[in-house]
Amino acid sequence: MDEFQQYDAIGLADLVRSRAASPAELLEAAIARCEAVNPRLNAVIVPLFQSARIAAASGLPAGPFSGVPFLLKDMLAALAGVPLANGCKALRHWVPHHDSELVRRFKAAGLVIFGKTNAPEFGLVGYTEPEAFGPSRNPWSPDHTPGGSSGGAAAAVAAGIVPMAHGGDGGGSIRIPASNCGLFGLKPSRGRVPQGPDFAESWSGAVQEGVLSRSVRDSAAMLDWIAGADYGAPFAIAEPAMPYARAVLASPGKLRVGVVRQAPDTPIHADCLAALDQACSALAELGHCVEEVALPWSHELLVETYLTLYYGEVAADLRWLARLLGRKVRRDDVELETWILARMGESQSAADFVMARRDWNILARSMGHFHQTHDVLLTPTLAQPPTRIGELRMPAAQKLAVGAIDRLGATRLLHGAIHEQARLNFARMPFTQLANLTGQPAMSVPLHWNAAGLPIGVQFVAAINREDLLFSLAGQLEQARPWFNRRPAVAASIV
Repeated sequence: MDEFQQYDAIGLADLVRSRAASPAELLEAAIARCEAVNPRLNAVIVPLFQSARIAAASGLPAGPFSGVPFLLKDMLAALAGVPLANGCKALRHWVPHHDSELVRRFKAAGLVIFGKTNAPEFGLVGYTEPEAFGPSRNPWSPDHTPGGSSGGAAAAVAAGIVPMAHGGDGGGSIRIPASNCGLFGLKPSRGRVPQGPDFAESWSGAVQEGVLSRSVRDSAAMLDWIAGADYGAPFAIAEPAMPYARAVLASPGKLRVGVVRQAPDTPIHADCLAALDQACSALAELGHCVEEVALPWSHELLVETYLTLYYGEVAADLRWLARLLGRKVRRDDVELETWILARMGESQSAADFVMARRDWNILARSMGHFHQTHDVLLTPTLAQPPTRIGELRMPAAQKLAVGAIDRLGATRLLHGAIHEQARLNFARMPFTQLANLTGQPAMSVPLHWNAAGLPIGVQFVAAINREDLLFSLAGQLEQARPWFNRRPAVAASIV
């Protein structure tokens, strides 16, 4: 297991190609690591060990990651014949009968899928503590959350179960857990990765899927493989000027970096500012022009626009759930928070939702103006270090009060209470949602660990379609401030 963890996914694939290791040997190392650490971390919730053994022994496609063990997030990505709960107890036994296009591409890459990772119900929050499966824990400190919604994936990669795992991002759900777990995580541009055949633009285009990884080159090579529109996609975006794998090795040139250190009404923790300072120092040493800038977008517009989308999409999720179940959704089918958020969405008008969607254009134009003078935006990924398990959940007393208000049908009172709670949670992650609404690529890079030994990431945002620029910068930072060999001591001690 120790030797297995010394390699990234490309390194493991090279071992298979050179016949220094077989897919079966790599799989057994990954399974052994999973069995050693997962009871403590609860990262993998659906083990698929036997089917993976059969796949590894049956001959794999000669893709770029042939023979590499891999984990799917139990969200969106359909794997034929395997339950897809999306973090919801009512869907624990719902089984899709086809592979999604993204899963088909993962398989064609030669990956050996041997399990599915934990995620919050419908991916709605930035922590991973679903009632259906229990909380995932951070390998750097099991009392803390790995983040969400790709929290199980991040915990699995950070703990060394796999070097790379599938994730999705609708408001920071790749970047938040990447920051919390000391990983690299990039959200691609809108439309870069296919979502068919079940979705066209998940969450109105806010959601993009990809991977979390320990090395930059793994994420780049994977995006090269999975990118491109599938049949029936609503649109296709421009192809990159060069393969992303090559961009990692290319110089980004001298970049103009705009740094944001503040968000209105949101205090940024000193640890997160220290991470920002570390990033600025590294950038200056690399010859980039770094300057502090004012927030380039309206924070209030971002918050209200995103929350309107959020409520509406949760309401639609419950209508979709009813379709899958073949009956009306009952209150005990989902978590109370999900039920209440759906009620919020049902109380909005179609005009509210459409107007919020139109306001995405204001945010996109603001960032378009910003990129006339700056190549990338640099922010803290999060406003706070990793939080403790349970800290972000609604307190029990508040849940009782909210449930009573809901039963009384006091919609206006309910709206006020929940909206305030949503804004409080938003304040802990004020920077990640922007790129989901504008469609821009954004990445979290692990450049800092605080005094408690917890990872603190920083976020870079580039103009739409410029994943190549982010990969070039990330490759440069990875060389200047290497993080690959940093291991969480708690996870290592479990072996």
